[in-house]
Amino acid sequence: MSSLQGKVAIVTGASRGIGRAIAEGLASKGASVVVNYAGSKDKAREVVQTIEAAGGQAIAVQADVSRVEQIDALFDETFARFGRLDILVNNAGLSIMKPMVDISEAEFDRLFTLNARGVFFALQRAAARMAAGGRIVSVTTGGTATGAAGATAYAGSKAAIEGFSMSLSKELGARGITVNTVMPGPTDTEMFEAAAPLEMKKMAEQMSPFGRLGEPRDVADVVIFLASEEARWVTGQRISASGGAI
Repeated sequence: MSSLQGKVAIVTGASRGIGRAIAEGLASKGASVVVNYAGSKDKAREVVQTIEAAGGQAIAVQADVSRVEQIDALFDETFARFGRLDILVNNAGLSIMKPMVDISEAEFDRLFTLNARGVFFALQRAAARMAAGGRIVSVTTGGTATGAAGATAYAGSKAAIEGFSMSLSKELGARGITVNTVMPGPTDTEMFEAAAPLEMKKMAEQMSPFGRLGEPRDVADVVIFLASEEARWVTGQRISASGGAI
């Protein structure tokens, strides 16, 4: 893929897991990366240090992207430090896995406030401020394509992002900005580890013909491609990064 030298990227939820792999991968291609985090300050600094040790450029910016004023602060800090925005990756998200009958009103609101509302306003701010030829990629879930018991509220909150993105791609095409979503399958992250008992992990491994869970870099590489010049003709798409599980 071509270099991302001179490009500026925001990656939300970039202190660990898939977000960290995306941030480090974009930086390895030359992009200056804003490593967003909500509460994991030390982990975000570790990501920045890793990028800098490899010769890249990055800053860590705290912002709870479920709150619109903090989304604004994240964008303002990006422009104050780098003067532009070329790539937005919406990766921050919350997972609550319960049968529909057990989801409380408070849990529903938490899921949709971050996963749907927060992404909507990050997309809105990017649409207003992103440079022509930019790239927007949002990480959703394979559950929007397949459904999964216990994922009704979570999958619904992520499906909203896919709807936002497909329509926004029609609005931003005239400026050469692409808008896509990436649907990971089961991926070996801290979030998955915390949510999945051992028997579920074994079942998830067998969902892929490769017989394993995805690694964060497996998903990140798809996102990095979509952020590249080579993906200029790909927009409004829901792309599976599931190792054949979806």
